[in-house]
Order: sequence, then structure tokens, then C-alpha cells
Amino acid sequence: MKGSSSTATTEPPPAGGRARASGLLDEEELAEIERSWPAGLTSRQIVDLFETRGIRFSEATLRKYVQLGLLPRSIRVGRKGKHRGSCGLYPANVVRRVNLVKGMMADDLTIEEIQISFVRFKDEIDAIEKKLRDLIDGFERQAKGPSLETERRRQLERDIGEAKRAAGELVRRINGLEVTLSARAGHPASGTAVGGGSDLY
Repeated sequence: MKGSSSTATTEPPPAGGRARASGLLDEEELAEIERSWPAGLTSRQIVDLFETRGIRFSEATLRKYVQLGLLPRSIRVGRKGKHRGSCGLYPANVVRRVNLVKGMMADDLTIEEIQISFVRFKDEIDAIEKKLRDLIDGFERQAKGPSLETERRRQLERDIGEAKRAAGELVRRINGLEVTLSARAGHPASGTAVGGGSDLY
């Protein structure tokens, strides 16, 4: 099933293992990735999506992007089945953001310039995502109440599942808008550079 960390596959690398000339994923590939992993991806899956296409990327670089505020932190999600623990998942649009960062680096933007272009709506989007998650968590707790009849509880669980998917789609679309606006913002006014784009490798 698509989106599963245990069965997810990616395309084979280009012939000869060489990176494509642009070093970036195209819009068709990005849209397909977002459709295929609606529940999110692990750090290993994100790296594999780039590496199997001949594009240089690593888990260490991913962690550095997170530390610099260019990417959101992963969310711990429990695995199905007993004693399987949890894993960290990033929203699928993180692949689009990594792609954007690499493009901005290719345009010789400094780390500071890249950070400035990404900060515009980040706090508001994070707040919306947290409020939606908290609201749905509250619905799920209420649906487990002992006063509900079995059939009513099942219907509520189905409705909550639909609401959760809709909320995820809303956040994905909002994040996509933010990424698009960041990409079109051009070069922000330069302050004191804190490093070149190559420092992000």
C-alpha cells in the first residue's frame, strides 16, 4: 500500500547513476510523491527518493535543514501491532521544500537568505496544524466515551477519520502555497550573510 514505510518503493536511479542535469525533482514527480505518501515519510524514505534519482542528499543534511528551521520536525507516529514502537514521519511536502532549498542553493543564496524566505508564514501554519491535531485528538477521546452506543461510536470514528484526512489535505495545500510563495519571493534583501548555500550540504 502506498504510504507504508514497510512497502514503499521508489524509482530506479538514472542510467549510470548520474544525477540529472538540473539536480532537482520536477513538478510531476513532486505531485506524485505527495499523492503516494499522504501519511508522511520517514527520513530514510525522503533520502531514498532523492538518491535513487541520482540527486545528492543525506540524512545528516536533512537533520541540518531541520536544525536551521528550513524543515519541520518529524512527528512520532505509533506503528500498528504490539511492541512495534513508533517512528518519526515528515509531511510529504517536505520533499518539495528540500527540492526548493536545493534550487535556491544553486542560485547562490546564503543560508540567511533562504531562512528569511521560509519564515514568512511558518509560525502561522505550525499553529494551525497544532490546533487541528489537538481538536481531532479531542474528538477521538470523546468518541471513546462509555455513554455511546456501539453503532454510533463506529459512525463517529468513520466521520473523525474523514475529518482527519480532510485536515491533512488542508495543511498539505496550505504548506504547498507557502512553498510556492517562498519560491517566487525572489532574493530577499541581504543582511549579514551567515554562510553560503554550500554550507547546507
